[in-house]
Amino acid sequence: MKLMKNFAIILVLFLTGSLALQAQPIRKSSYEGMLAAAREAYSTENYVFALEKYEEAYEEKEDKALIDTLSWLYFKVRDYRRAERSFSRMMRRDKEGQLAEYKFVYGRILKMNEQYDDAIKELQDFVSSTSSDSLRTLAKAEITGAEMAKELPQSLKGVTVENAGKDLNGKVSEYSPALASNGKEVYFATFDADDVIYVDEKNKDKAYAQIYKSDKDDNGWEKPKALGQEINRPEFHNTNVSFSKDGRVMFFTRAQMTGNVLSECKIYYSVGGSEGWSGAQEVQGVNGEYIAKQPAVGELFGQEVLFFVANIPGGHGGFDIYYATKKSEGVYGDPVNLGTVINTLGDDETPYYRDGTLYFSSTGHPGLGGFDIFYSTWDGTKWSAPLNMGRGYNTSVDDYSLTLDNEGYFGMLASNREGGRSAFGRTCCDDLYTISIARIYADLVVGLFSEDKKPLPGGTVYIVPVQNNKMGDPNSKTSEKGNRFDFDLQLDMPYMVIANHPAYYPDTTQFNTVGLKESKTFEERFFLKPKPVPPPEPEYDTISIEQPIVLENILYDFDDDRIKTEAESDLQVVYELMTEYPEMKVELGSHTDNRGVDKYNEDLSQRRAESARRWLVRKGIDRDRIVAKGYGESQPQTVSAKVAAQYDYLKAGDVLTGEYIDALKTEEQKEMAHSLNRRTEFKIIEGPTSITIKSTRLRKKEELKKGSDRGSLPGAKTTQQPTGGEPRMEFKQSMFDLGKVKKGEKRRLAYEFANTGTADLKIDLISVCDCTTLVDDPTGRTFKPGQKGRLEVIFDSSEKDESEVIDIDIFLAHNDKNGMQARTTVQYKYELLK
Repeated sequence: MKLMKNFAIILVLFLTGSLALQAQPIRKSSYEGMLAAAREAYSTENYVFALEKYEEAYEEKEDKALIDTLSWLYFKVRDYRRAERSFSRMMRRDKEGQLAEYKFVYGRILKMNEQYDDAIKELQDFVSSTSSDSLRTLAKAEITGAEMAKELPQSLKGVTVENAGKDLNGKVSEYSPALASNGKEVYFATFDADDVIYVDEKNKDKAYAQIYKSDKDDNGWEKPKALGQEINRPEFHNTNVSFSKDGRVMFFTRAQMTGNVLSECKIYYSVGGSEGWSGAQEVQGVNGEYIAKQPAVGELFGQEVLFFVANIPGGHGGFDIYYATKKSEGVYGDPVNLGTVINTLGDDETPYYRDGTLYFSSTGHPGLGGFDIFYSTWDGTKWSAPLNMGRGYNTSVDDYSLTLDNEGYFGMLASNREGGRSAFGRTCCDDLYTISIARIYADLVVGLFSEDKKPLPGGTVYIVPVQNNKMGDPNSKTSEKGNRFDFDLQLDMPYMVIANHPAYYPDTTQFNTVGLKESKTFEERFFLKPKPVPPPEPEYDTISIEQPIVLENILYDFDDDRIKTEAESDLQVVYELMTEYPEMKVELGSHTDNRGVDKYNEDLSQRRAESARRWLVRKGIDRDRIVAKGYGESQPQTVSAKVAAQYDYLKAGDVLTGEYIDALKTEEQKEMAHSLNRRTEFKIIEGPTSITIKSTRLRKKEELKKGSDRGSLPGAKTTQQPTGGEPRMEFKQSMFDLGKVKKGEKRRLAYEFANTGTADLKIDLISVCDCTTLVDDPTGRTFKPGQKGRLEVIFDSSEKDESEVIDIDIFLAHNDKNGMQARTTVQYKYELLK
């Protein structure tokens, strides 16, 4: 009864009678009056008005006893978000399990709000507790549907489903679209209203659904016009329109409602066409003492049949799909149930037949939401198991009434999915949606895996179109839980695919959709190499006697020995330790790098050490307990495991001597090594042989902030976005012309660049083809504003057969202004001599 029940959603039928509201203004009534009006409306399934009155009553006294009724009303008017909140309150209050049977509906509501994991839990609880075999079967189907919804791809291959727009859709519901064979005419049912209808004697004609027609031209759909009274009989609901294959016969239904209860519905037909229709006549053979609706012409056993929906006693569920064989114009044989392959314990409705395939909607087969659209094929003797049409056709709410034009590449459906126009809540009312099916389509499925072939959730995949050797705007998708990524593709387009994961090195591949003659799904699997994981830092450090500890926050301005504010935090820790251990005697040793005159460096380091001692003495520490020692450049730093984890060109145990630093590849690496040599250390020389302190007490303060690295020292590994400015990678020459190159010849070329921006620039990935080898590879390095760098490559023409322009794509570790990963491209070209 679902389709006709929707009329209750948009109609508030109180005409004349016990409520006696007619056209009178609604005045605020007493609490008892509100409840009486609400109960009366509920008893006649006048749900919208009942909900309004119950909400007024609840607002008046906040009687928790009303929450039960309000919950059911939200569900009945398809306001699933409020229904979820209200049912949740009820279920939390149910400490003794008296509402266990409610779990079925609550689980369905969660499912329709795409809370699939929570829905599965509630429905599983219901399955284990219910005594109803039929409800248990339906609940199991809901569970299967929720599990399927979690796995289905988010997009359809070559199918676009879009709202038909304001030309066809109003705020009240639109039902049962039927396309003429050319796809340029659509017939559907709706009301002459654009909001909830409060019916009185003056506007009661608006309370009845009518069949409308709209023509399509180059500017879109024309304003729909209601058909004449030969079809739209006054004071009847006229809906569920469909056509014979040749378009000469229209089938539809006329219905009566008592209150909001569907009391009568019969199938009618009319002969004619776009120029006009004859007076309607009742179809013989399919109507009876039951509800008959949603007719659709088809063919079985070589004969024309009429599929329709009915609640004939002895069926399998609520509403079943039947067929009746045609005997003559408007006369059909006895109804035949399509059987349990098609019909379920739920409702099975809106049949549409095309070329041996039956499309229909069901609440009993496993689906994504409420009503889902399915299809089943006829092999001449039996129906195949129905298959879900997937996302796009289906959503987490109600989707039905699929119809297609003659060619089968354009169609429509009705749905109350979010984003449509709705008079009451987000999902109360149905809109018409158009379906466009590509004749040839291409899509891409990407899988992310680790090197040991295990699924890798939490990654991001970019696809970038490449036109005329220039990269277009990328499309990216991130999946926190899964490792599959689906993309629709343009035809005749080269693409680059980039796979990223925070804990793995990125990877790229290229392909194209040029020259496809038929639809194709491209598949790419990436097996990413993990980045080295630094050992976890212990929560506590043990400091032994004679063990030097670097005070990372003690920094000095150039050629200065004054203590900076940043240094005081480390000296405060030393002060606290010396206060805690009064017998402790320490040495404060200061070191410089090896640049400059030896004697000057030694004097400067001595002044700096004494400056740190003076700070502690002023705090009250006895001067005799502190030895200040300036070592100059005589004791170069030994690289610790922690430092090696931050700078991948250093190894634990390496000593940063002048010779070692001079042998480093870049000026940036050398400057970083010099900065490590410039340090202040303290060590225990008398007193306790060892002490234990929390490791964070002497950590560089920038590291205590989320996402920070070792300050702004050059070369440090970082995943931060630039702050306070933006980096800019500018090349001295971005295109090299190698001229004539013999096949098999190799050429070496270098691209010089500078960071001309105002923030650190870090290179995340450099993508090159198989013919290009990176020699001087700056990947992973950070360049400060103004700092220069070099990218050197070797071109090998051995595998080349023609002249070409080669791209080198450089991906940077920050986002551009559009929120996408920043990138730049350099090129070289050559003329191949064979």
